[in-house]
Amino acid sequence: MRGRPLLYTRYEADQAILNTVTKKVMVLIFLSALLLIPFQVLPGLDFLGENDWLRLLSTVAIFIIGALGLNILLGLAGQVSLGHAFFMGVGAYVAAVLGSDPEGLRLGFGLPMWIWLPAAGVVAAGIGVAFGPAAVRVRGLYLAFVTLGLVFVGDYVFRNLISVTGGAEVGRTFPPLEFRLWKEDTPLIDFASDGAWFGIELTSEAKTFYFVLAVAILFMLLAKNLQRTRVGRAFQAIRDRDIAAEIMGVDEVSFKLRAFGISSFYAGVSGALLASFVGTVIPARWDLFLSIQFIAIVLIGGAGTVAGVVLGTAFVTLLPRLVQDATLWMEDVVETGDNLLATLLDLVVATESTDFGLINTLPGVGPGLSVFQLNQVIYGLLIILFLIFEPLGLFGIWIRIRNYWKGWPFTY
Repeated sequence: MRGRPLLYTRYEADQAILNTVTKKVMVLIFLSALLLIPFQVLPGLDFLGENDWLRLLSTVAIFIIGALGLNILLGLAGQVSLGHAFFMGVGAYVAAVLGSDPEGLRLGFGLPMWIWLPAAGVVAAGIGVAFGPAAVRVRGLYLAFVTLGLVFVGDYVFRNLISVTGGAEVGRTFPPLEFRLWKEDTPLIDFASDGAWFGIELTSEAKTFYFVLAVAILFMLLAKNLQRTRVGRAFQAIRDRDIAAEIMGVDEVSFKLRAFGISSFYAGVSGALLASFVGTVIPARWDLFLSIQFIAIVLIGGAGTVAGVVLGTAFVTLLPRLVQDATLWMEDVVETGDNLLATLLDLVVATESTDFGLINTLPGVGPGLSVFQLNQVIYGLLIILFLIFEPLGLFGIWIRIRNYWKGWPFTY
């Protein structure tokens, strides 16, 4: 109603995904900006249209899908899992077997993407449901250890199932992102090569970005709608108080199995897209650090919220690039400047083997932390800080800012 933007007279309006005009406008502006990024026409953000940044943004979209799956399990159902990387690996290798060239060195059937992509999620979901009965018998820290075992089991299987994975050191190539009706030689839509769409010339990076963005938006809508269904409400009831939920008639075992299945489906699709996007992946890619990275995404972004997952994914995925660029800038200042700033930054970066700095910019082993090691430290610190000071993550910070301006000048 006019003048009463938060007054709802129908349940449908209250439960709508975009239930305010502000949300609708913000989403429209955000999507328009994303669509314009490859054309490099956004003032101040034209660098995002460069190929390396487009690949990074495509990685963000793929990681959003996987993080949404973990958010359903952790944020909605309250089940801690450290085995997300295992299910991503399962999805990746199912896609490889079904979609790779049957005449190649590794096992493959040459099926089109509209088969191997959903099949990657279905097989991962099936394994997640099969694993569920063992997982639902424990909770909390014990559940985390049980799911942690999946990562080590997967590491052993992936390294030794050479006909499927290619082995620990070599790995295998994955089917490219291209759409075929069946097994025709020329794909209908090839996302992995440069070409024209509707008369507009686009690079392969731009095509891939649009494709994974569309898939990510679809999965975001599915995850958002899941929260509003009976299944989503049952997940949240189990998360808040599982015993009380069971007393009220919620079948705890059944809904936990569904949570594992849905989460694993998201992880399988994300793993298949990631492997196909990268092209060649070794089994070590699906390790514990990848699972920790998704835990960091959910906790830093805001568990239980789709918007928080998007914020957390963008933050965690782009952080290594920002750290790398900042390190290179500090190294350049130290090597070319002789002012106070260069002296201070010399204490932060180690540009010579005799330096003692926090960040190592030398090739190989040297003093200080490498950029990869620094990112690991930052992930850990951010998880600790957000859990202590802002459990709702970046989404909680946004809520604080929004509520402040809504109530201004009355700040109480």
